Amino acid sequence: MAAQQIKFGTDGWRGIIADDFTYGNVRRVAQATAQYMKSRSNDPLAIVCYDCRFASEDFAQAVADIFASNGIKTLVFDRPSPTQVASWTVIDRKATGAVAITASHNPYQFNGYKYKTETGSAVPSEVIAELERTINSLDDVPAPDHKVGHGFVSSYDPRPHYYAQISRMVDLDAIKNAGLRVVHECMYGSGYGYIADMIGGGRTVVTELHNQRNPLFGGINPEPIPPNIDSTIAMMKVGNQDLCICTDGDADRVGIIDESGRFINQLQVFALLMLYLFEARGMRGPVIKTVNMTAMVDKLGAEFGERVFEVPVGFKNVAPKMMETNALLGGEESGGYAVRGHIPERDGILIGLLFADMMVKSGKPISQILAGLEQRVGPHAYARHDIHLQRDTYESDRKRILETLQQNEPNEIAGVAVQRVRSDDGFKFYLADGSWVLLRASGTEALIRIYSEAADGEAVEARLRALEDIVGVRQHATAS
Repeated sequence: MAAQQIKFGTDGWRGIIADDFTYGNVRRVAQATAQYMKSRSNDPLAIVCYDCRFASEDFAQAVADIFASNGIKTLVFDRPSPTQVASWTVIDRKATGAVAITASHNPYQFNGYKYKTETGSAVPSEVIAELERTINSLDDVPAPDHKVGHGFVSSYDPRPHYYAQISRMVDLDAIKNAGLRVVHECMYGSGYGYIADMIGGGRTVVTELHNQRNPLFGGINPEPIPPNIDSTIAMMKVGNQDLCICTDGDADRVGIIDESGRFINQLQVFALLMLYLFEARGMRGPVIKTVNMTAMVDKLGAEFGERVFEVPVGFKNVAPKMMETNALLGGEESGGYAVRGHIPERDGILIGLLFADMMVKSGKPISQILAGLEQRVGPHAYARHDIHLQRDTYESDRKRILETLQQNEPNEIAGVAVQRVRSDDGFKFYLADGSWVLLRASGTEALIRIYSEAADGEAVEARLRALEDIVGVRQHATAS
């Protein structure tokens, strides 16, 4: 029987456990990765980490066994760990690359394989194409005899070196002694313990929620947005806390809830980070945003005289542009942000701590800081609709929907004229009133996503519904 075809999305390869995400397929992907790493170094060193999903540590061991059988020295983390910790360890240990066994914020049925290069960043598109060709040329990669790789695999605790790096990015002592009441919503993910270790133990008190391992994620998707964090939002409304940092399944993405229980959406988080780095930290540099990110950063860029670059969705597109332009900040709509001086990758732990530092440096709660941002850039509302499609007909449905827009490009949406269109990652319509609406296919799930940003929620909803009508789909909002 022919081997299954493996295709990488915007953030690695993901599949359903025991369907296409199997030990056999993981070994094929690992073998292709091993061959690529050996082409990059005469003495490669690999980092392997894993999240809290079902059998993730076993899949990680399968990867390490393949690497070892190829003569690659491999450090396997000694506990479930955030993906960005593997990225930092690549830099810290001068490794050739890292593999994270994780499906990030996907539903519990999924697992995945992320590969990070020697820069700690996501794999560029041309390397993905090379890996896919190699993987799909391999029919079967048998499990190696453990004796073959004896001595090549070691257990490794990455936390001390990662904590030291974060202390160079954030004044942890100032936060620890600020007397804040911080909640860390771990979402049953691999970020548990990290924030408490770094800022707990002083006057600041850190309370962790859902910090135990649960491969079913309590029946929710481990993505730090409503409705997945509704119970945490409710707790923040009555809990007398100052800040809630929510991290996803592998803790590279982050969500923020303020002291009143208000969810700060991903676009607001990005704009707040930009303003904080510019004003509170006195830093400067270009900003990289994905095509589904906010126009607020364009306004801030104009105010501070810094360029803002827009790239297709996925950190595989953000990271190269950050490195090319020496950008200060990069961000994507799914809650992933990177800051210069660290790694060209998302780090939900670091970003959460920067929000705590934001409060310490300003002496203000997040709600007041957000109000100040809104006074500067004006009101902005945002929402995303997720249209779930059948996996077995996804490709044909996706093609039909995109062809509908290509062949019948609208001149107006919700009664507002279309000024220009970007079509390298779905279709983004920039409207005459400064709002926008975007339709694109997910790179990791059988989803069509429609996004919009406008002056208020009613205008956002009108644009989303109008574009749904044009392509003949309908779905309720999943984030706002």
